[in-house]
Amino acid sequence: MRQDGIRSKISDLYSIGIKSAKVHWNYTPAELYEEIMRRDEGMMTDTGAVMVDTSAFTGRAPKDKYVVKDEKSENTVWWGEINQAISPETFDEIYDEMIKYLYNKELYVREGYAGADPKYQLKVRFVNTQAWQNLFCFNMFINPNREELESFEPEFTVIDAPEFIVDPKRFGIRHSNFALVNLTKNIILVGGSGYAGEIKKGIFSVMNYHLPEDKGVLSMHCSANIGEKGDTAVFFGLSGTGKTTLSADPNRKLIGDDEHGWTDTSIFNFEGGCYAKVVNLTREKEPEIWDAIKFGAILENTRFFDDTRTVNFEDTRVTENTRVSYPLDHIKNAAQPSIGDVPKNIFFLTCDAYGVLPPISKLDPGQAMFHFISGYTAKVAGTEMGITEPQATFSACFGAAFLPLHPTKYAKILGEKMKNTDVNVWLVNTGWTGGAYGVGSRMKLKYTRAMITAALEGQLENVEYVKHDVFGVEMPKECPGVPSELLLPINTWENKTEYNKMANLLANKFNKNFEKYSDFADEEILSGAPKSDEALEKV
Repeated sequence: MRQDGIRSKISDLYSIGIKSAKVHWNYTPAELYEEIMRRDEGMMTDTGAVMVDTSAFTGRAPKDKYVVKDEKSENTVWWGEINQAISPETFDEIYDEMIKYLYNKELYVREGYAGADPKYQLKVRFVNTQAWQNLFCFNMFINPNREELESFEPEFTVIDAPEFIVDPKRFGIRHSNFALVNLTKNIILVGGSGYAGEIKKGIFSVMNYHLPEDKGVLSMHCSANIGEKGDTAVFFGLSGTGKTTLSADPNRKLIGDDEHGWTDTSIFNFEGGCYAKVVNLTREKEPEIWDAIKFGAILENTRFFDDTRTVNFEDTRVTENTRVSYPLDHIKNAAQPSIGDVPKNIFFLTCDAYGVLPPISKLDPGQAMFHFISGYTAKVAGTEMGITEPQATFSACFGAAFLPLHPTKYAKILGEKMKNTDVNVWLVNTGWTGGAYGVGSRMKLKYTRAMITAALEGQLENVEYVKHDVFGVEMPKECPGVPSELLLPINTWENKTEYNKMANLLANKFNKNFEKYSDFADEEILSGAPKSDEALEKV
């Protein structure tokens, strides 16, 4: 095993208190595979991917994330349940304990960029105690070339030690695991959790702070692709709305599947890879993801078929949140570099289990900002314990857990960019039609694809539109490849009075959810709210 490291870089680690006998610096995937096997951190699958377990944590622990509240962050961060405050003194105490733990440990260190656009890149140094998590960083961030590495000076440092835990009572935190973000010292600490997504989302939160605040760039939790004519499309949507499926188009190149920035001239991916769910994965459903699971990819918390090294993607004995991490170049139609022009079309995807929202509708700037802040979808009976009827779910900007700033900050930048560009914003309901869940039926994927294709190809520009009575959105009366009766949701319900009651019910849920943002919203954003009283008059 080689002992890696440039002396000046080792000195950099010493300067932040890390003193280790063995530092493996910027190892290649092949070298990290050797380390993973040597340390018994994972197993090889028959496709060449490596399979690992993330131990007790099979997902993020958002309630155990804290942001240091100091002079810099006190008046800029959106404090509350999403961004819980921790004092600089407590951070320093945990940091000191973590540094002591790392003394003389074997460490894997790598350097990478967050952001494909060089103008807005964040230089990050990752310090890992596990080789497979260092491979995860190789996959999920953009790797500098040899020349860039020689002069690399990190702007942010992530230290991740899954084995390191603290006494929560001593430090006034919930549990022994933690994710701490210090925006003044430019350090993220992750301890007690083996879930590598904490690293990825920690840096995403940092980008969500600096880009809008310092650069006027809209940071977005979305996927993006680009057509043959250079037209960029952006897809927002919470889990279960079809964001990954609908953005994976064989006729368009994938810019990225999760995190992007919108500048005055471009859309750019923050990441160098994809982090996809693989529960019940098949080649027929998701061929791009299936074929990407090869040497260099990391499968998390999956299991083999008995007596084989073949992964059984239906096996959820560990978790339903089984995932794979792989670099973008594992995707045949990935855009290189992962940058596109400013978007021509934006799609807000929602799975409306109430059967109220149109399958596709066009939004004006006020409506776009309102729906962006709302971030709506609905859970249905059977998805979680205790859910027996449709349940509205709202996540600000389709990613509230990663927003250091108030949601209206991002919404206002979205509104400004809409006004400065010729962009269409569409609300797409991939959920129910003809009635709510239990009565109606799920919108067919072929119809949703046809509507998105029609929007992308400009086929909805010259058709007649009608305004929704409650939500005020513009609904096309015709769309190629889609039965016209599906386009106006009230027409798919047998009982029109019941539809209006349900529309009013959903509108009230939207408006109730928005109350916590209303004091920070301007008149244009508020104008995008549904008018539930109109529905009441019709009942």
